[in-house]
Amino acid sequence: MPLTRVLPRLLGAGALAGAGLTAYALGEARRYTLRHVEVPILPAGQRPLRVLHLSDLHVTPGQTRKLEWLAGLSVLRPDLVVDTGDNLAHREAVPAVREALGPLLDVPGVFVMGSNDYFEPSFRNPFRYLLPDSGKRHTDVPQLPWRELRDGFTERGWVDLTNTRARLQVGETTIAFAGVDDPHLRYDRLEDVAGPADPTADLRLGVAHAPYLRVLDQYAADGYDAVLAGHTHGGQVCLPGGRALTTNCDLDPARASGLHRHPADSRPGDPGSAWLHVSAGLGTSPYARIRVACRPEATLLTFVPAS
Repeated sequence: MPLTRVLPRLLGAGALAGAGLTAYALGEARRYTLRHVEVPILPAGQRPLRVLHLSDLHVTPGQTRKLEWLAGLSVLRPDLVVDTGDNLAHREAVPAVREALGPLLDVPGVFVMGSNDYFEPSFRNPFRYLLPDSGKRHTDVPQLPWRELRDGFTERGWVDLTNTRARLQVGETTIAFAGVDDPHLRYDRLEDVAGPADPTADLRLGVAHAPYLRVLDQYAADGYDAVLAGHTHGGQVCLPGGRALTTNCDLDPARASGLHRHPADSRPGDPGSAWLHVSAGLGTSPYARIRVACRPEATLLTFVPAS
């Protein structure tokens, strides 16, 4: 067949395949999923603790489907909510976030901020996400109303873990927390939370938005039983089977989402090690609402006694 006839067919097939992939990626970004994960972490004899881990909501006021799905999570009646940041993607999104969380704000909760809570999103080439981190941070854009978001959470009783420690009684479980501001912006002040985790608590949790190794290393070394983080979007654009290509930080792609150990080769009971749960989050940039082999998620963690 002459090249003049083959080439248009190849171009047409490529365009059709590209359109199909785009349609799939747009649909995947709206297939909100609730994950269930069991973590053997509590002292012997304690009742299971249900912890709802939320991250990377990236809310804009018009995202009705996402907000309705988020509001429906209140039926889970968790014992604790941990929000690891990047709730906002629009300067008018705070009321929508608060309304969608609704009754969850009456549940004991803790939170930290992410870069997208602080700064307004701007259009960028989405493929740059797959390239090595250049170290450049877009802080030359208008700020989002993060103070309004923070005050809305704390007024309802959630604890702000920004570069601080805290202690909560949740049912029969005493929990010691340490949290840092966003490591991706290098706002974390690890020296403010450094030191051995509270040995009198039943459970010790470290919280951060972005799971940078310097933060994970310190939490594990200080004796925290588990670390909760987000930021990675699970890789956002993954190979078939969910294999992440990048994490947008220095965490290895094999741990871009889900439950793992830190250090990666450690086992429960090893000194200086911890469980690590990274949420793939519920959102994306409002300028690139696509996901590939990586559904948006929230996770209900059930903490049970360690065997």
